This record gives sequence, C-alpha cells and structure tokens, in this order.
Amino acid sequence: MTEPVTGAAVAQRLSLPRKRRRSSNYHYPGTAWMMVAPAVLFFCVFVFYPVANAIYVSFTSWDLVSPPRFIGLRNYVRLFSDRAFLNSAMVTVYYTLVLIAIELPIALGLALLLDRKIKARGLYQAIIFAPAVLTMVAVAMIWRVVYAPVGGLYLMFTEPFGIAGLQWLNDRNLAMPAVLIVSVWKNVGYYMVIFLAGLQAIPSSYYEAARIDGAGSWRLFRHITLPLLKPFILFVMVISIIRAAQAFSLFYALTNGGPANATKVLPYLIYEVAFGFNRMGYASAMAVVMFGVLLILTAIQFRLLRPQS
Repeated sequence: MTEPVTGAAVAQRLSLPRKRRRSSNYHYPGTAWMMVAPAVLFFCVFVFYPVANAIYVSFTSWDLVSPPRFIGLRNYVRLFSDRAFLNSAMVTVYYTLVLIAIELPIALGLALLLDRKIKARGLYQAIIFAPAVLTMVAVAMIWRVVYAPVGGLYLMFTEPFGIAGLQWLNDRNLAMPAVLIVSVWKNVGYYMVIFLAGLQAIPSSYYEAARIDGAGSWRLFRHITLPLLKPFILFVMVISIIRAAQAFSLFYALTNGGPANATKVLPYLIYEVAFGFNRMGYASAMAVVMFGVLLILTAIQFRLLRPQS
C-alpha cells in the first residue's frame, strides 16, 4: 500500500527549488524533440528537399540522361518570351478566376439553405458532397459519357430546346466551359461543408439580438454572417486557388490540353515539357514561378481576409 500524502509532505515538496521540482517531473528533457522528430523528418524529406531541389534544377539544363549543367537565369529569361508558357499562364488564370467566381457563391448559397431546419437535410448534404469523394480520373470518365456528341447524357437537358450534337471536348469555345462545369460539380460540395461548419459555429444569440433590434435578413447576413465567416472564407479561398492552379488530372483525362491548347494549363504544360521533351530544368523554372505566384497570392489573401483584432 502507498503511504498517505500528508500536509508535511506536500509542504516539503513545494519548498523544493523550482529547478529541482521540474527535473523530478520531466526525466527526459529530449522527449519533446523525439515526439516532433518524425514530423520534421517527413517535412524535410517530402517537402523541403523537393522544393529546394526543384529550385536548383531550374538553374540547370537537364535532360534526365546527362548530368545537370548549370546555366544561371537562362531558363527564367526564356520563360517570359515563350508563347506556350504565356498562353498556359493565361489559361490557368482564366480557369482559376472563373472557377472561384462560380463555385464559392454556389457553395455558400447551398450552405445557407442547408443551415435551416428542413426535412431530409442530411440526405441533401450527402448527395451534394458525394462528388467530392470521387477521384478526378473517375469524374473525367463519367463526364466523358455526359459530353458524348452522340447519345450524351447532356441531351436530356438540351434536346427539348433543339440543341444536339455539341462537340463539348473538341470545340475550342466549349472545352473550357465544359471543364469548369465538371470542376464546379466536383468541388462545390466540399466547400459547402466547410461553410456549413462555419455557419453552425456562429452562436444563435447574435441573430436573436439583431432581430430584436429590427435587423432584416440582409443585414444579418452582412453584419453577422459574413464577418464571422471570414476565417472559413480565407481557408476556402486559399485552398480553391491552390487546387485550381494545380489542376492536372482533369485536363489530362478529359481534354488532354486541347483543342488547340485551349485547356493547356500550366501543370499540364510542365508535365509535357518535363516528361515529353525531357527538359527538366525548363519545366522546373515554370514550377518555381508558379510556386512563387501562389505563395504571393496566399500572403495577400491572409493580409486582406484575416480577422481584425
């Protein structure tokens, strides 16, 4: 049996020097470092080293066969006179901006609707969220069937209006809108769940107090919902821009960058230059420029959308 702890024992322990008490509580001062070491090692091996290596390779000429040859800033100088790179950059910016302008309001609107007490709300949430769990290649295969010129499922909605035989994936003017529709269908449920979590975290007492003061639905949304949703909007904006700028699988499986480079985004061009033409240095320079732009955009968003203290 253990001896009972008496008041004298407690007083004696409290009278010990702080340094001695701390050493008696923590027998292994290196435990904290041991606990974080796997995460730090993982970060260094799979994040820091690849980024540092890509930056180094961007200053070289490397064809994956011969050793890398240092050429300085020649790859970066060439980038800004390369029509293929500039075209892909414009396509990527267009895709990212239009996608965000469409999917974020839709996701927020669906979250506002499903935040109410309605029947079968859980079923609606599951149906809308379901595409988010599918892989992008599977999504592309599904929508290839939808966009088929002959017998495509889209005809169920357009044929009553006399619209048929559209070459969604082979028409320069329709290919990007087709990809945008697929991206919105795939992503909107994921962002809706994030916004819904933010809405449910807002105390209902705020709305009750504002209604007592005579605030209408618009004023409630503008002065309570939006300000308190800022952290969630920041997260969704950052994630959506990064995901849109890094989109590759959908374009590879759905349009293959065509037609006539209309959907050749930067990740697809980087893949083509690196593994199609074996120009790893030039492809790495493209990747580094894209990484820098995304880093700057993320910093700007944190600056503009961070909650005010």
